[in-house]
Formats: sequence, C-alpha cells, structure tokens
Amino acid sequence: MTRLERLLRPNSICVVGGGGFGTNVVKQTLKMKFPGDLWVVHPTRDMVEGVRAYKTIADLPGAPDAVFIGVNRNLTIDVIRQLRAKGAGGAVCFAAGFRETGDYDAEGERLQRDLIEAAGDMPVIGPNCYGLINYADGALLWPDQHGGRRLKPGERGAAIITQSSNIACNLTMQTRGLPVAYLMTAGNQAQTGLSEMALGLIEDERVSSLGLHIEGFDSVAGFERLAARARELRKPIVAMKVGRSEQARAATVSHTASLAGSDAASDAFLRRLGIPRVDTIPSFLETLKFFHAIGPLDGSRLSSMSCSGGEASVMADTAEGRRVYFPALTPEHKARVSQALGPLVAVANPLDYNTYIWNNEPAMTAAFSAMVSGGFDLNILVLDFPRTDRCSDADWWPTVNAFEKALKANGARGAIVASMGENIPEAHAEELLRRGIVPILGIAEAMDAAEAAVFVGEAWRAPLPSPLRGGWPEGPGGATSTGTPLPKSTPRSSQATPPDRTTSGHPPLKGEGTPDEAEAKQALRERGLPVPAGMRAATAGEAVAAADTLGYPVAVKALGVAHKSEAGAVKLNLRDAESVRAAADAMAGLGTGLFVERMVTGAVAELIVGITRDPLFGPVMTVGTGGVLVELLKDSVTLMPPLTPARVEDALRSLQMFPLLDGYRGRPKGDLEAAIDAIERIADFALVTDVVELDINPLIVCAEGQGAWVADALMVFAPASDFLLGRAEATGEGIAGSDLV
Repeated sequence: MTRLERLLRPNSICVVGGGGFGTNVVKQTLKMKFPGDLWVVHPTRDMVEGVRAYKTIADLPGAPDAVFIGVNRNLTIDVIRQLRAKGAGGAVCFAAGFRETGDYDAEGERLQRDLIEAAGDMPVIGPNCYGLINYADGALLWPDQHGGRRLKPGERGAAIITQSSNIACNLTMQTRGLPVAYLMTAGNQAQTGLSEMALGLIEDERVSSLGLHIEGFDSVAGFERLAARARELRKPIVAMKVGRSEQARAATVSHTASLAGSDAASDAFLRRLGIPRVDTIPSFLETLKFFHAIGPLDGSRLSSMSCSGGEASVMADTAEGRRVYFPALTPEHKARVSQALGPLVAVANPLDYNTYIWNNEPAMTAAFSAMVSGGFDLNILVLDFPRTDRCSDADWWPTVNAFEKALKANGARGAIVASMGENIPEAHAEELLRRGIVPILGIAEAMDAAEAAVFVGEAWRAPLPSPLRGGWPEGPGGATSTGTPLPKSTPRSSQATPPDRTTSGHPPLKGEGTPDEAEAKQALRERGLPVPAGMRAATAGEAVAAADTLGYPVAVKALGVAHKSEAGAVKLNLRDAESVRAAADAMAGLGTGLFVERMVTGAVAELIVGITRDPLFGPVMTVGTGGVLVELLKDSVTLMPPLTPARVEDALRSLQMFPLLDGYRGRPKGDLEAAIDAIERIADFALVTDVVELDINPLIVCAEGQGAWVADALMVFAPASDFLLGRAEATGEGIAGSDLV
C-alpha cells in the first residue's frame, strides 16, 4: 500500500468549504454516484446540495480518507493541521497564492513552509490544483464539470497526471474512445511530487498505462523508481514535457552551453528512463490509447492498407525519416497479396487495395489476411468513417470485420487510422477497442504513437540504466563519498607523453572561476584523459624552446582566451622555429601567457564533448560534431552520466557526421574504441568533480589504433556558494522539506 492509498482510492470523501467550488465538488460527487461516505464541513450551513454539513472538522463522524479543501490560502493551513490531527488520509489544496506566485512573494513562501509543516506525513496534493477524479471507483475531488465516465466493472483505463488544471479539464472532454481510470492534477507540488502521485496510480490493477503532462520534475530518484516500477508492471508511460521553446540557457561561456539547456536535459532524462516524449495533446492522447490497447511494439516494421492511392502516399510520406517504416514486400509475400487482389492492383507497402473488393467481406478478408501474414509489428488500415448525422456507415463495417478476422487469423496487432481526427466517432472508437483494434485519430498521430511504442519496447528489452547521481558531488571539490579515482590511461601513440605521476601543483578538482587551458588539461590528464604533450611559455623565445623539446609540428595558443579561433589566439600546424616565433609575437598581450602543444596528426573527425551541470540532474553531456561551426551545425546528442560503452556508441552512430568515423567513401576509419573510452572518461570526470561547465572542442579522433585526443579544453568550476546552493536545490535541503526544484 502506498502513502497515497486512502487519498487515491477513498471510502469516504470530505469537502471543506461550501462556496462555489466546494459546492461543485459535492454536486459532481453525487453525480458520479460515489458509493462511500460524503461529508461536508461548513461553519454556518446545515446542508450543502442535500448533504449534511458539520460545523467543524472535529465534529466529523470519522477520519475522512480524502478531503477537498476549498477555502482561502490562509485558512487552508489551519484546516490541514486539523485534518492531520483527525487522522485524514490526504487532502487536495485548491487555493493558490503559495510558492507558485514567484520568488519575490515572501508571503507565498511563508505559507508554503507553513503548509508543509502543518501537513507532516499526511499527503497533500497542490496547492493551486483542481484535485483528482477516480473513474474506477467513482471517487471525485473536482470543483468543475468533467466529461469522463466511470469505468465498467472489470474495465481498465489509462491514468493521466497534469500540472495544468485547465488542460486536465480539457482532457476529460476527449471523444477519442480512450477509457480513463484516473485524472489527477499536481499543482505546485509543495509536498507531494508528480513521481509519487504516478507511483500511487500505476499500482492499481485497473490502470493500463500512464500519461504525464510535465512542466517540471520533482525528483530524479522518484522518476527513476517510477520508470522501474512501470517496467515491472508492464505499464508504459508517455510524457508531454513542455519547454522546448525555452529561450533561457545556462551561461554561454562554452559552445556546449549553447547546445544544452534544461529542455535538452529533460529530453535525455526521459529517454534514459524509457519514457517517450510527444509534443502535442492529440499525440499524447493517441499514444496513451495505443499503450492502453496494444502496449509496446517488438519492432519498427509497419504495413498499411487503404482503398486510395492518395492515402497510401500520405502514409508513406508521414513515415519518412522516422524510426518506423514500411518495408518492401518479399516476392513470396507479394505473390500472396496479388493472388488475393487480382491482376488489376499494383501490390506494394503501403498498399492501395483499390475499391474492386469494397463491401465484399470475404474478398477483403482474404486480401487483408494475405497482407497481414507478413509478420509486421503493426498493421494499419486507413479508414475514415462518414459522418453519421448525414450519411450511412453500413458499408464500412464489412471492412472492419474483414480486418478483425485477418488480425485474429495471423495473431497480429492492428490499428484503424482515420486521416482526420473527427472521422472516427466516439462510439465507433469504443467498439474498435472492444474488438482489440486500436482506433487512432490522425495519420501523424498514428506514427507518433507507433514510434513511442517501438521506443518503449527497445527500452524494456535493454537493462535498466544506472541511477543518476544528480546535482553535485558530496563535497565542494573532489570525489563523492563513493567515488574512486579513475585509472591512468596509456597513450595510444607518440603524440603525447605519459601523465607525469610525480608532478605537483596541478589544479585541484575544485575551485572557483575558469582555469586556463594548461591547467584544465592537466586536470584531465590526472584523471586519465588522453591529452597531447604541451608546455607553458612566457615569451616567444620560450615558445620556440618548448616547440624544439616537444617536436614539430606544434600548435601555439594564448592562454586565458575562451574562444581562440574567433580571437586569433591559436595557430596550428607550425613546422619550424620561425613560424612559432611569429605566432607567439602575434599573440602578445592576448591572454595570460602562451601554451605550446604537440599537434595531433592523422585526424579523421572532430567531436565536441561537453558538460553542463544541471541543479536537478547533475552532469549533462553533449556529444556532437566539433569545430568552429558547432552551433551552426547543431549535430549533437545529449547524454546523462554514468554512461556505458554501448550508450556512447549509439550516441555517436546517431550523429550525421558518423560516416566520417566509419570510413566515409573509402577514407580511413576513426578509432571508435578510443573515442568511446575518452567520452566515458569525460563523463566520469564530471561525476567526481564540481565542474559546472566543460567544453572539449575538438576531441580529435584519429585513424584506428591512433587514439582520440583532447585538443582544446575550457573548464569552469563552481564558486563554493554556488556549490552549496546547487546541492541544496538538488537534494531539497533547506527548502522546507520540498524536493521540488
């Protein structure tokens, strides 16, 4: 039993406050025919909508399981305190005006702290939320109209949680045939977070799948527990996370920060959990319905059938560039379909079966069975029903019957997809679900749902990822309490010298500000990263001497300059003393000194590998096409440490530049193993230090056997005050018990 059991599945409901919203809760509860006890608390009224009203909470005949608090924000605190003393199971706080009003509302902050203190261990949903509807039991704490219905005995449905009460109201009005077991709003999550609510819902055997509309995550660990439990229960989750258009970004000292940002981190976090993300409310509902009816898919192979070449073309075009696709039919399969349809139909996938067999159920059954026999992961029939107020749909049902028979004969999964959302009436959608066919309203929505189902299937077949460490290391500069030093690496070629294990004075893995490139690279070298040999120089003469010692060709750089190429602070591939001296003279006064470094030769490709530290998720890594055009190309992927070699390799293979690493047009292949190893070490470096920004651009990948080398590094450490604040935000310390960030 979860902490929210009594609140979510109550035997008694209490409404505190008899104003308009409280009265609406009573009305809607009566309308839902809630079978348990319904009590009202009001200081001056004897009855509310025919239900007896008690003067005080103390007068109630028992401890209510679930309470809707419909009074103002100041009275809410005292009500919560009394409910806790009474032994209530939990409460919905409807009032607004707490922390959600902003950082500058001291009164809202104080009231939120008071609310958390008053509640203690009694669950409170909100503040600033509409509450919840339990359609499985007819239990409702909801102050408005809703368009849902109670589940029938033995029926299952989806659960939905949203942080927007208005979106929640709109979702109840859907006419897409999706049965809903629970609808819940989260409000500002003062005490009870989204992940805990979700965990409470998926434990109900009547819940088939879960949809989350997310504005912000409450807890990394909570979402990790949720994803693991959903996998155990075989209940897929789909998320609609808002924030893709967010303009604010972290400090843009590095290229990495310009590519990262909170939305990229959120996206990577959801992918890590095996939770697909969709961008629109229609796709959210259709994916949730797909999960309810079918669940995850085993693969990406789709078939499509329609009686129109135009529809077949739209299906093919909509799948272009997606992870789901329509494979060509084998000759044997094509022959079976052709035999069923006759010589006048061009057989392909997607299939235009034409109208020769329309309304001929036996002929359609034979044709559909032949097509479905190909072992596809999902079979789609494009079928728009006519509007029933002006037309007859009698001729459409033989098509449905034929499709149903074909699916059952082949043990196949199927969807009927309407090209327009209004062209499957709600009653028709419900009938299709009863037959085991998922009705999808919209072709793009169907592709979104299928892709999400493929993604979940792949995620569930893979091992669970390691938990994120989140936030910050244990101390403001160094290893976590469980961290261990990384092993030293052995250079793969003579392009670098082994790390100097006796060198003292290298920068500690903590501090404030931005170390220069020489210091940053020394820190990376000490943690096992492959760094070319380099030496500091104060004058042009010292630069020449350093180059002679290192061996030509070399690079000369001005230290203390963030973006060297733009500032003219780097000269590459210098092959003699004269060119080194000229470069050093040209950089006089640009930075804090000079750095001479052995050039990396034999480059196959350049990567950017960077870290930004998110206060909730911890280190967030960007891997992509490197060089000076990194922001323009934006060929990157976001990852969350800790990483595995397989995850890093998948990320590299997803990049548009990967063919360069794979020997594009006969060119040498890159040292993929070395690149993967370097990226893993960079991720581990971020986990055991308090670096807030790290930009390795480029990581030069050489030919096979020649390694991958850190050619440039920009590093920013957190000030101690920022470290303490960030750790408090990430862990909830000092935030009145809330783990909401």
